[in-house]
Amino acid sequence: MDQAAAQQAGSKADGRRRAIEEAAYRVLVRDGYKAASILAIAKEAKASNETLYRWYGNKQGLFAALVERNAEAARELLSEALAGDLAPLDALEKLGPVLLRIVTSERAVALNRAAAGDVYDTGTLGEALAKGGRESLVPLIAKLLAQADAEGALLIVEPDTAADDYINLLIGDLQIRRAIGAVDMPTEAAIVARSTRALNLMRQLYAAS
Repeated sequence: MDQAAAQQAGSKADGRRRAIEEAAYRVLVRDGYKAASILAIAKEAKASNETLYRWYGNKQGLFAALVERNAEAARELLSEALAGDLAPLDALEKLGPVLLRIVTSERAVALNRAAAGDVYDTGTLGEALAKGGRESLVPLIAKLLAQADAEGALLIVEPDTAADDYINLLIGDLQIRRAIGAVDMPTEAAIVARSTRALNLMRQLYAAS
């Protein structure tokens, strides 16, 4: 297979994966996590069971992939920053709105609601959310804050604690309030304002001088 054909095949497969993942969200919202079987998702996506098992292994693997995909933009931005392509505080300025859009999105709401309902069934979705979300992002944010300390932009003694502080200032209880339907999706202006406030508070809390 030549390079052009390989790229076309890869693009087609990625498009198919996205269609399957969209179908998984529809089944999740409609039927809940417990009833969101591979068979139900395959039917919704008009795909074969074999395809889903080959790509994802099982139901848990499929939903772990949804979580991974949901946090993809934030991880890419952090990786870019850690590679030295962005100054640490510039990266945080860009990261804040990205994270807020992710955690308040309809997809995140669907996953969080399903995870809450799954606690006494399998308990696996909440674990996947933690691993693919906060547990994977906070260490990267901690590394970014350590860079900010090394460059003299902030004074960070414990990067892990500072990363937790940043997440708490940025997100607070907004994710939970979205999941329980207490608030609507924030406007873009509100997202930018909240992100700016969190970064300004971090500058005050961890001022270098």
